[in-house]
Amino acid sequence: MSARIALRDITLFERHVAFVRPFRFGAVTVSAAPQAFVRVELEVEGKGVFVGASAELMVPKWFDKRPHLAIDDTVNELRQSLAIASDLYRAQSGFISAFGLHAACMGDQMTACAELDIPPLAASFGPAEIDKAVLDALLRGLNLNFFDGMSANVAGLTARLAPDLGADDIATFLASRHRLERVALRHTVGLDDAIEGEGGVADPRENSGARYFKLKMNGDPAADAARLTRIGNALTTLPYDYQVTLDANEQYADLNALTALVDRLDNDSALAPIASKLLYIEQPMPRDITRESPLGNLSSRNFIIDEADDSWDAFPAAKALGYRGISSKSCKGFYKSIANATRAAAWSAQGVDHFITGEDLTCQAGLGVQQDLALGALIGVTHAERNGHHYVDGFGTALAEEAEAFLNAHPDLYRRDGDIIRLSIHDGDLLTGSLTSAGFASGAHPDWSALAPLQLASSDSSQTKVLQES
Repeated sequence: MSARIALRDITLFERHVAFVRPFRFGAVTVSAAPQAFVRVELEVEGKGVFVGASAELMVPKWFDKRPHLAIDDTVNELRQSLAIASDLYRAQSGFISAFGLHAACMGDQMTACAELDIPPLAASFGPAEIDKAVLDALLRGLNLNFFDGMSANVAGLTARLAPDLGADDIATFLASRHRLERVALRHTVGLDDAIEGEGGVADPRENSGARYFKLKMNGDPAADAARLTRIGNALTTLPYDYQVTLDANEQYADLNALTALVDRLDNDSALAPIASKLLYIEQPMPRDITRESPLGNLSSRNFIIDEADDSWDAFPAAKALGYRGISSKSCKGFYKSIANATRAAAWSAQGVDHFITGEDLTCQAGLGVQQDLALGALIGVTHAERNGHHYVDGFGTALAEEAEAFLNAHPDLYRRDGDIIRLSIHDGDLLTGSLTSAGFASGAHPDWSALAPLQLASSDSSQTKVLQES
C-alpha cells in the first residue's frame, strides 16, 4: 500500500567533476562535467519530516545532440529542467503518493521545457532526479530499504502514464521482484580508449576483470568494422569467456548505413570474435530517424533504444518498429524503467523475448552509482555498463570525509586504494548487499556544505570542459 507524502522543500546543488581520461562518445570528447545534486525535505504522513537525496552527472551533448547548440547550452538545459521541475513539484499542495507527485507534474514539465526548446529527454532529467530524492526521503521515513519498499509499492506506482499496461500489472511485477546479489560490470570502450597492449581492452588493470564489454561506434561501417576487428582480436586473449554490446550513440545516418554494418557482422570472418559474442546493438540511428524507420529484416537481431527513450510510450513505439529492448537509466526516470521492465516481462511471456538493459552515462561514486545499481538489481539487470569508475578517480573532487562516509556505509561497494576511495569490483561484479539500508540505496548523504548552488544560466566553460567536437 502506498504512503502519502507532502513535499516541503527542494534544494539544488552542483559539483565540478574532472575526468582522469577523456571519454569520446558520439560526436563529443568530454574531460569534465558538472554533477547535479538534489536535496528534498519531505513530510511522510504520520511519520514526520525526512531528508532525501540524489545525484547525477550532467553530461554535455547526450541529452540533446543538436549541432547548432554550444556545449554549455546542452548542460544549461539540464539545469533549467531541474529548476522547472523544482518549481512544479513545490507547487503541489496536500498529501499525495510519491508517484502521484511525479504524474501530476510531468505534463506541465514537458510543456514548460518545450516552450524553451528543451527536448523531451533533457526535460525528463529534472523530474528523474527529484523523484529519486523523494523516494529516498520516503523510504527513510518508513524505515524501509529500496527493495522491500518497491516490492510493497510504497511509492504508489500505477499504469497511469502507461495505459498499454493493465491496472495491476506494475504492482504485480514489483511484488515478484527480489534483489540480485551481484550485478556484473560491463566495461565501456570509448572511441579514444586504447585497444591493444598495456591499458587496452584486455588489460585487467583497465577492464577490472569485466566479462562484458560495451564498444562505442562512430557511424562509419568500414571504420567501425576495422576498429571492432582490432577489439575482437584483443578480447580473444582474455583467459575467460566474454560478451559484447555495441553502442552507436545515434551516429548511423539511416537504415542503409546500419544494414552495411550488420552485413559485415554477418559475413566478415575477421569480425567473428565480436559477432559471435554480440548481445545487442544500442541506439544506432538518431532518435528522430529511429521513430520513422522500421527495422524490417534487421529486427531478427537484438536492437535497443536509449536516446530515443524520451517518453512513457517510447518502448511500445520501438517494439512496433522491431526493437527488442530498451535501456534503464535513472537519469531518464526510474518509474519509467520499472514500467518498461514490466512491459518486457509481459511481452516475453507472449513468446517473443524483450528485455531491459543497464546503461551508464552519468553514474559517479556515491548516490549516482548506488541508486542506479539498485534499480537494475530490482528489475533484473544482470550486467550493467559502469563507466564512472573508469573515467573519474574515485569520488573525484568530493571531500575526503564524504568519501569516507560512503565507504563506511557501503564496505562491499567501495575500497581504499592508497589515499583514494574507489569502486570495489569482485571478480567483475558489483555487490548489492549494503544497498539495503533504509532509504534509496544509500547509507550516507553528500556533504551539503561543500556543494555549490545549481548555476542556472552559467556559461563558465570550466564547468563543462570538452576537448573537441568531431
